Amino acid sequence: MYGADCEDGVMSRLDSIDLRFLGLEKEIGVYAVDTVDGPALFDCGPTSTIESLRAGLAERGLAIGDLRHLLLSHIHLDHAGATGALVRENPQLTVWVSPIGMPHLADPTKLESSSRRLFPNFDELWGAVTPVPRQNMRAAEGDVVGWEAFPTPGHASHHVAYLRDGTLLAGDAAGVRIPPSDYVQPVAPPPDIDLESWWRSVDEIERRAPARLALIHFGLVTDVREHLRRFRESLDRWSGWVRDGLTEDDFVAAVTADAGGDAESYSVVFNFAMSYAGLKRYYDKR
Repeated sequence: MYGADCEDGVMSRLDSIDLRFLGLEKEIGVYAVDTVDGPALFDCGPTSTIESLRAGLAERGLAIGDLRHLLLSHIHLDHAGATGALVRENPQLTVWVSPIGMPHLADPTKLESSSRRLFPNFDELWGAVTPVPRQNMRAAEGDVVGWEAFPTPGHASHHVAYLRDGTLLAGDAAGVRIPPSDYVQPVAPPPDIDLESWWRSVDEIERRAPARLALIHFGLVTDVREHLRRFRESLDRWSGWVRDGLTEDDFVAAVTADAGGDAESYSVVFNFAMSYAGLKRYYDKR
């Protein structure tokens, strides 16, 4: 848990909750955070891990019904799949999300159908996807209950990051890093990877000079400048392999070697072939 004095003298909570995705540690973790309007979550994970979320909140003296806000980085199911279930349990919950993502939370039919094509074991991985009432959603722009929300597209067109007190709630905008490894993975699944936007998003993060990054995959990063340098290098390397014509099998082999002994833990949520598909789609569209 991290605490920092805010300008208004309120103690800021940043408490990571390991959702133990597929029974594994350090694959998906969300954050209990403070806002000017009470307790909130940053991302919520999939419905398949909602009992782990419930237990993690209870360890911190919270219940789902105590939450006032849910700040979403983007609508991919590993980050936002349980949103509808949480709102059903807590109808007063306000969900902050990119305006681009709102329609797909209100009617997740396309989101679910495209995900089912990618994941044959969809139900085991993600669980049920429940619509989110439009009246519960707000646009994640500007001041979001004391956090500065700003767009960070690249990994997804609907990606948003939040900044307060030197902490950046980064989602997937700054990649994946599973401790104790220092390898930074630019996970790049389809359908809307945009490298130019991603570079600009990293520029925007660096311009704000956060002291720490809260990653969903996984945990708090404090060597921010070095982490972002490694992220840029990895994204350049991965995208270059696809641009230069590597086949999917060759790409997976190259990335597996690149990640070394950490490759298995880095390929649990999204396997490396999905990043090939996302980057290949990007170049094919160009």
